[in-house]
Amino acid sequence: MTTRTTTSLPETAQATQTSGQATRQLRNFIGGEPVDGVRTFAKLNPIDGTLAAEVHEAGRHEVDRAVASARAALEGPWGRMTVGERATILRRIADAIERRFDDLVEAEVGDTGKPEALARDLDVARAAANFRAFADVVSAAGLDSYLTEFPDGRRALNYAVRKPLGVVAVIVPWNLPLLLLTWKLAPALASGNAVVVKPSEETPSSATLLAEILVEAGLPAGVVNVVHGFGADSAGEFLTTHPGIDGVTFTGESSTGSAIMRAVAPRVRPVSFELGGKNAAVVFADADLDAAIAGLARSTYLNTGQVCLCTERIYVERSVFADVAAGLAEQAARLRLGRPENPATTTGPLISRQHREKVLSYFELARQEGATVLAGGGIPNLGDGLDTGFWIEPTLLTGLDNSHRTVREEIFGPVATLIPFDTEEEAIALANDTEYGLAAVTWTRDLTRGHRVAQRMRVGMSWVNTWYLRDLRSPFGGVGLSGIGREGGLHSLGFYTEPTNVCVQL
Repeated sequence: MTTRTTTSLPETAQATQTSGQATRQLRNFIGGEPVDGVRTFAKLNPIDGTLAAEVHEAGRHEVDRAVASARAALEGPWGRMTVGERATILRRIADAIERRFDDLVEAEVGDTGKPEALARDLDVARAAANFRAFADVVSAAGLDSYLTEFPDGRRALNYAVRKPLGVVAVIVPWNLPLLLLTWKLAPALASGNAVVVKPSEETPSSATLLAEILVEAGLPAGVVNVVHGFGADSAGEFLTTHPGIDGVTFTGESSTGSAIMRAVAPRVRPVSFELGGKNAAVVFADADLDAAIAGLARSTYLNTGQVCLCTERIYVERSVFADVAAGLAEQAARLRLGRPENPATTTGPLISRQHREKVLSYFELARQEGATVLAGGGIPNLGDGLDTGFWIEPTLLTGLDNSHRTVREEIFGPVATLIPFDTEEEAIALANDTEYGLAAVTWTRDLTRGHRVAQRMRVGMSWVNTWYLRDLRSPFGGVGLSGIGREGGLHSLGFYTEPTNVCVQL
């Protein structure tokens, strides 16, 4: 959780000094240097609610400096580099991430409270992989060329070239802060853009550290800048409304995406959004139920349910409904909440007290709507100094249907609702009955049906007998309230570049 304050910097420094223990300071990073903000705000550790850092909030002046720094970098040596030179820098960045692997794990765990094993296996490992993947993509990418022949005998060569979009605003969420930042940063840099990053106020640490690592790896100063703060009347608003921004890429809540669209509409700037989800899983009676139950536990409870791709609606063929319900409730009960450094820990806290209140409000709503709670449904008693943190029980519900708010609205926590179905057509209709459209999972041994059902899901990503298995070249994104555009491989280059057609009469 973050707490916004109006503490001036001298007062903050004095308070830190008199406390007898220095508080970690997270500053903006502009033009290759740390920069103070107009004020600081407190970043709390979700494990125990203690003060983790003081973060320097960027005002209009700092955002102006960051955009100007990015523009200057575009007009400098960075803007004149070849594709091969940029790809070489991206590979050096991946190497630098691996050298600072433990530091980045510490930053991610300190901000989110997630288990160290998860941060190592997913967040930081994927950060390095993102830079290598897009170095390969941009090195191999080509564009259209046509020999055009006219009836009067004239001939022309038409070919396209890619140019960087320009200065790109990159706004990333708190659930997978480093992974999702590098998922956007790597293709932006591969395409030759300069960037201003606004990390979530909940997770400022890894973006700050990564900015330093980028410079250490040889990225010219000013190519990537980091400004901290909030949304309205803070760094987020100042950045998205800035006339020097050429495009905005954002991952986060659908309502925030709508606000960004309004902000850029007067200047008609392109946007790429990966937004919320109310993702469905469909389990047919012929599925390998042990594999399905284990997969559902992962897709529901990974990262304490704080992944945009997590499953919140599970539709189960009626003949195996009781078996799946019992198995998944048992899986939820086996999860171990605890300190991130403990190898036995499977599940961390929610990101903040405010978010926990939101998730708990849906647990109460579910009860009011008539749900049966098969597992969880409240706040655990953990002891060991953890009860001041933002913990919540992995939860499983039944007894609701698609007419209930609990089933229709995104909760973004470790919870799913089980609902029975009788036919394939009914399952598809139930899964598609949502304003969202990010991801879906189909569990069946019949691969003909698996292909058929997966293709009929109104989503951007549709898995069969697995979840969160990704090829970084494949399209990533959603439809409806789940977003606009696609990321991944050449799809990312499509957003971060502007193609120019050159026509030469021969």
